[in-house]
Amino acid sequence: MQVGAAENRFLDRQYNPRTQVPEFADFFARWKRDARQVRTRMRARLDLPYGPAPAERLDFFPAAGASNPLLVFLHGGYWRALDKDDFSWVAPPYVSAGISVAVINYGLLPATALMEIVAQVRRACAWLHHNARALDVDVGRIACSGHSAGGHLTAMMIATDWPNVWPELPRRLLSGAVTISGLFDLEPLTRAEFLRNDLHLDQALARDLSPVLLPWRNDVPIVRAVGEHESSEFHRQSRLIAEHWSLACARELIDVPGCNHLSVCDAFADTGSALFQATRDLFS
Repeated sequence: MQVGAAENRFLDRQYNPRTQVPEFADFFARWKRDARQVRTRMRARLDLPYGPAPAERLDFFPAAGASNPLLVFLHGGYWRALDKDDFSWVAPPYVSAGISVAVINYGLLPATALMEIVAQVRRACAWLHHNARALDVDVGRIACSGHSAGGHLTAMMIATDWPNVWPELPRRLLSGAVTISGLFDLEPLTRAEFLRNDLHLDQALARDLSPVLLPWRNDVPIVRAVGEHESSEFHRQSRLIAEHWSLACARELIDVPGCNHLSVCDAFADTGSALFQATRDLFS
């Protein structure tokens, strides 16, 4: 019992943002406020359906010009919290740089199982590929990005055998990926007290949904980032995926100075950060 309690405390300290970042509620409130302002002032196509479920919606923020690259963004929240409407603020700096942005929604735990969440994000990426011409997007320059749980979902897209899911799709559907504080080995989360009751993962399912145990099916580069002040486990997770997909992760891990698990997401939309520059360079 004492060993189990000690492990629970360790996993909670390492993985739970509410223990890592005491001011987490301030981040969430600011993100929601800033996102609302962006949607009122920017040109956008909101709540586009990409699948049959009510949650299968995306917001599209077009850049000026024609045949623009596209950055797909997947929010975090441990697959059980937050919403695309909280992250519209990601779009403006990339749109200003000539990169269109799609912010994706998906169903949340526990009502939507994690395997189905992965399937939903696959549908979103396939929908964007199919509708690239209508959106004035360069079909050969679509990159996927995500923060925390969204980083996990991004890696799952890189592990997807697209023609096996939809025969008409190319094997290399995406041109690049960005994982911000991503989760690539889900086994520790099956033992994390704060999450496991919603996650409903046994060891076999955790293996099936851990990118570190899956093949690298999209031959594309991956930009990895983690905040300087994040836990050792989040740093370990980003090292693990580099060991497993070494060719994809040839670029050195970006250890974002001064950032915690939430402020590192702010850095993604900061034009002065190395993370923003690396993301923009994916489309060069």
